[in-house]
Amino acid sequence: MLENVPDPELPVLSILDLGIVRSVEPHRVTITPTYTGCPATLAIQASIRAALDAAGYRDVAIETVLSPSWTTDWITPEGRAKLQAYGIAPPSPAATATCPQCGSADTEEVSRFGSTPCKALWRCRACAEPFDRFKCH
Repeated sequence: MLENVPDPELPVLSILDLGIVRSVEPHRVTITPTYTGCPATLAIQASIRAALDAAGYRDVAIETVLSPSWTTDWITPEGRAKLQAYGIAPPSPAATATCPQCGSADTEEVSRFGSTPCKALWRCRACAEPFDRFKCH
């Protein structure tokens, strides 16, 4: 059922795609937000609670843990593909990003601050389109 719980800031991704669900046990779901103080954490917890309740799992607790810290390495391959298809360059250790519109590697970071704290604003020099790139951390 958690496959159907979208991330509030990236609705194309489920919370499983994003890798924030750390474990699912009979009486507890453990999550780690993408960063400490993430404003979407409360919305994610509420969405998980609603999904659990709707499926009859009212006694399952939701626990948030901050250590170890979430890392972009936890985004699933499916999640990375969904980001790319949605027009957001997935995180990569490479110094440059591949444009999700035209596929060019001739890109540049315009601003370290994108549409959410998890993303930076980039521009493609080939097609001139701006795009978000998920920050690595």
